[in-house]
Amino acid sequence: MTPFGEALRDLRRRKGVSQKQMAAAIGVSAAYLSALEHGKRGAPSFDFLQRVAGYFNVIWDEAEDLFRIANVSAPKVLLDTSGLTPEHTAFANRLSEQIRGLSAETIRALEDVLEKATFPDNDRG
Repeated sequence: MTPFGEALRDLRRRKGVSQKQMAAAIGVSAAYLSALEHGKRGAPSFDFLQRVAGYFNVIWDEAEDLFRIANVSAPKVLLDTSGLTPEHTAFANRLSEQIRGLSAETIRALEDVLEKATFPDNDRG
């Protein structure tokens, strides 16, 4: 499951709507919604996200979160390390080999490392 699939399922369930009902209302198949929720499809289009936000009449902040989550939900990721150091390439390949075995705790720790590298002045504790 992708972060977007999880968010979509949670939103749909909070609103008490079945996949079939939602699919008919926004003009997609229930199979497509199921595939999105289970991470079998790539990130959805901007148009699809707008239809979902409109269908559920979500407030701007919640819609913005939905769009942000969709941007990090591609189930197949390509890392282009051309032009980077051999260490970068080796790390990317090692991560791709071992990502399935990483615990939630390890993923959170790696996210913290990335956050600090991106925003070095942000001391999150």
